[in-house]
Amino acid sequence: MKNSHLIKAAERFGTPLYVYDAQKIKQQFHRLKNAFNSIERLEIRYAVKALSNLNILNILKECGSGLDTVSIEEIKLGLHAGFDPKKIIFTPNGVCFTELEEAVSLGVQINIDNLNVLEKFGNNYPEVPVCLRINPHIMAGGNTNISVGHIDSKFGISIHQLPHILRIVANTKMNINGLHMHTGSDILDIGVFLQAAEILFDTAKHFKNLSFLDFGSGFKVAYGPNDIETDIENLGEKLSKRFIDFCESYGKKLALTFEPGKFLVSEAGYFVVKTNAIKQTTSTVFAQVDSGFNHFIRPMLYGAKHEIINISQPKNHKRFYSVVGYICETDTFANNQQISEINEGDYLAFKNAGAYCFSMASNYNSRLRPAEVMLYKKDLYLIREREKFEDLIDKQLIQALPE
Repeated sequence: MKNSHLIKAAERFGTPLYVYDAQKIKQQFHRLKNAFNSIERLEIRYAVKALSNLNILNILKECGSGLDTVSIEEIKLGLHAGFDPKKIIFTPNGVCFTELEEAVSLGVQINIDNLNVLEKFGNNYPEVPVCLRINPHIMAGGNTNISVGHIDSKFGISIHQLPHILRIVANTKMNINGLHMHTGSDILDIGVFLQAAEILFDTAKHFKNLSFLDFGSGFKVAYGPNDIETDIENLGEKLSKRFIDFCESYGKKLALTFEPGKFLVSEAGYFVVKTNAIKQTTSTVFAQVDSGFNHFIRPMLYGAKHEIINISQPKNHKRFYSVVGYICETDTFANNQQISEINEGDYLAFKNAGAYCFSMASNYNSRLRPAEVMLYKKDLYLIREREKFEDLIDKQLIQALPE
């Protein structure tokens, strides 16, 4: 996306502001699809939690995507956007059983990662097809908070509990139609996928009615000009060959499924802020901007490093800045990052702001959540209005308390 698009969006809609490039999302979808073009049945299910705006869902629906959902509300968003329930998988963790029952009534694919829940579900809904989320006990991911396949993870049923799974399936006569795994996010080494794939293939031999194997996602994207990313093309070549060989030995052509979130939308997103002030201390030059971790929490939560550019003065000589927000806590977006010299009023843009950014925004410090804009065929479209003060108090009830 050009700086001129971002400046135009900021001037038209104000800051802070999220801006998404629809064309980049489409490019990433087709890149993944083309990497596995030898697979006859490839299913891509977009992870709604990454960015759930209905307009983004519509773009991906046009591409042919399904959805990966983790809450009943995400399912309803998908259905509201017009997705076929059969193209939606529901992979909750620790939810009330009534939420699973509601998902059944909505007709989506159920994915279960708890032995107790599996047995209860099998006793109540033996005829409903179920996918099993397996924990392969493989540590992967760019941060411990996003590594979900290790032995201490709350996600998935341990691969070592396979005998328990088989006993439950036999006793309830439930229909297992898929196997699922997800080892973590920001995975660089494709060997992790291939290693976990072998575990999934070995597990699949115990189930005769499978229709798909779901390899999750966690593909790493580049966060800067010198950063590296998951080699999707290399993974596509190696995993496709192994998957085809497995299907031949299994005696049935299964669907190969992925659930990308960050891979599809991260690089399409930009977060635009305005510089309120430059503050120099004895050791640091701070660029203070009109936002905080209430709008963009990844650096504080994950230690994520986002490239920040001065889109107002991109050709200024570079200086080192710590970019900080206005929240009344330590609120740092970047420490000592080299950025073109910043002056009060300059617009800054955070790259890779499409995934897990707006979706994790809050009203902390009673701040209003920003607007969202989409660039589509060179035009800018407002896809979420900026919150107003009335939105903060709309659901609050003032009670007349007795004396």
